[in-house]
Amino acid sequence: MIPEELTRGIRPSRIISVANQKGGVGKTTTTINLATALAAIRQKVLIVDLDPQGNASTGLGIARENRECNSYHVLIGEARVEEAIIATEIPGLDIMPSGVDLSGAEIELVDLERREYRLRETLRDEAGDYDYVLIDCPPALGLLTINALVASQAVLVPLQCEFFALEGISQLVHTIERVKTAFNPGLAIQGIVLTMHDKRNNLSDQVANDVRHHFGDKVYKTVIPRNVRVSEAPSHGRPVMIYDLNCPGSKAYISLAGEVISRERRMSL
Repeated sequence: MIPEELTRGIRPSRIISVANQKGGVGKTTTTINLATALAAIRQKVLIVDLDPQGNASTGLGIARENRECNSYHVLIGEARVEEAIIATEIPGLDIMPSGVDLSGAEIELVDLERREYRLRETLRDEAGDYDYVLIDCPPALGLLTINALVASQAVLVPLQCEFFALEGISQLVHTIERVKTAFNPGLAIQGIVLTMHDKRNNLSDQVANDVRHHFGDKVYKTVIPRNVRVSEAPSHGRPVMIYDLNCPGSKAYISLAGEVISRERRMSL
């Protein structure tokens, strides 16, 4: 488990976006399981499901009929954060679910005042009771992701160990720099986590080496393996740490949480 001393001295209410414009790289899986690992060491965590697909909500067992008030209503100002939050079965872990309405939010946000700051203004005013807020971003660099980046102090980037990984991340880094310049000068890349690593495939190692060469110590030491138990867990509405604590995927996410907390502690000094 994560040493308790690592959890001391961390600034409260850290808001971290989990973002990558590519789909299928492990954003939602990383959000759910990192949040679960943090909650397991008595950190109070809120997941904001900002993906219209709502996979983070489904992966935590939140039925669609229980998402009538969701992140869409918070974004457009129809509800407060506390009205949209649902407690999960995991102590210390809550979620602001996604709903079908969120798919039209990109269009509606265009005509709203301070459209890039909608999430920031409500989260920073109303989510102060949480140690961590993790935002599961959609696989696109539109207004929903911009809202997440403007609201956040840091970005965690899941990166699949595949051939086109580096090509895709360059666009995300460019967007992060633009958001820093225009809206949020304090935004930083907290780290890049390599996901879906297949130790039987030499290409996975090659991609991992290339990413570490380009981004250096921004890349976490922990690598998330391709693991069938990780893939099965969402269909049961549970994080993999609850579904199978002893599988390689669970152990990897526990290790990742330790690295995240270590970096947060260094950033707070």
